[in-house]
Amino acid sequence: MRTLEEVRATLQIAKLKEEDLQKTIHCLSFGPNVSSADYCLMELDDTLCKHIEAGQSLVIRGDKDEHAVVCSDDKTYSLKIADTSNMLLFLPGCRTPDQLTDTEDSSHVVHAQIWGFCNSYWELRKQRPRLKKLKRLLMENPYEGPALGGQQENTENRYTMQDLLERIQASEEEIRTHLETIHACQIDGYWRVLDFDYEMKLLGHVTQLVDSESWAFNRVPLQTSLDELAPLEPREMIEHCLNCYGKCYTENDEVFYALNEDKVCWGLALMLLHNAVKFNLKEFQEVWQQSVPEGMSTRLDQLKGIALLDRTSRPETICLLRVEDLPEDTVERFNHLFTLREKWTEEDITPYIQDLCGEKQTTGALLTKYARSSMQNGIKVFNSRRPVAT
Repeated sequence: MRTLEEVRATLQIAKLKEEDLQKTIHCLSFGPNVSSADYCLMELDDTLCKHIEAGQSLVIRGDKDEHAVVCSDDKTYSLKIADTSNMLLFLPGCRTPDQLTDTEDSSHVVHAQIWGFCNSYWELRKQRPRLKKLKRLLMENPYEGPALGGQQENTENRYTMQDLLERIQASEEEIRTHLETIHACQIDGYWRVLDFDYEMKLLGHVTQLVDSESWAFNRVPLQTSLDELAPLEPREMIEHCLNCYGKCYTENDEVFYALNEDKVCWGLALMLLHNAVKFNLKEFQEVWQQSVPEGMSTRLDQLKGIALLDRTSRPETICLLRVEDLPEDTVERFNHLFTLREKWTEEDITPYIQDLCGEKQTTGALLTKYARSSMQNGIKVFNSRRPVAT
């Protein structure tokens, strides 16, 4: 270990003045068997630092064929290696100048041992959670209703929340939010997504009951609904349907549901478009309006992100195009969209790229980066920056 005299001799050779430096002098030495593989360093922002200091944890998630991500309780971060030309030393107990409280008048040496070193560190950046895989897993065994007669229910490919946390690259809060978005529910401890036809069957029961009882769609009594529909479907499935398409409230100790007009119209539009390649727009609008409960009004803006209109065809048409069926990767998404249609107006393409926006990013910025704009009949349209294979 170096002595103070040896340090002073080194300062003299380096032509440094002792009075210009801190009174506390750290003398570094490598510990036995130190290796660069002993430790990994991770750079955290203030939010994540406070998260760790509060005793919370970060989890690295990803299958073998996926790029790893780091998840807190409510956010997801990409995980990438950043190289540095400076060697980074791991020094437990070493204090920085702002942490020193020198009370001694003369210089003194403090010996610190290096426990590890690195030439790179893990860099975290907030990113969108990767949730497409969630529905894909749940669709391996969608719930089609209670087993009939002596039939045995398929118990394969069912997932608990812990199973999903181990497979999905997203935080628990993001996973739970998406489970609600795709109308999944917990059955016997497993998260299940409803088979499309079964979900539409449940919605049909509810809307037909509302019409037959002449209820206002914003005042549907829960208990009466369960009693009336119990012979047709399990009570918990009826209540789940009401939660998916309405909002619960209490009045005079009685529970009611206010059906959400946009959600109900959206669901019934999906049912109409599901098996049709293309639909005459005018005919679709007529049938659609007739299918919703009395008092509800259908509007084309309710179909953003699930249906694509073709105003150039004669007659005008509409077809099913759900944003959840499009690629998750930004470049692949734009390539797919330009394969479907060569030129897009901003109004038409926005619902299909809105979910790609990162923090503080706009759809306009995405279009500037991944598309080329031009004017067509006085309207700005966007097409691909590169040739698209059809």
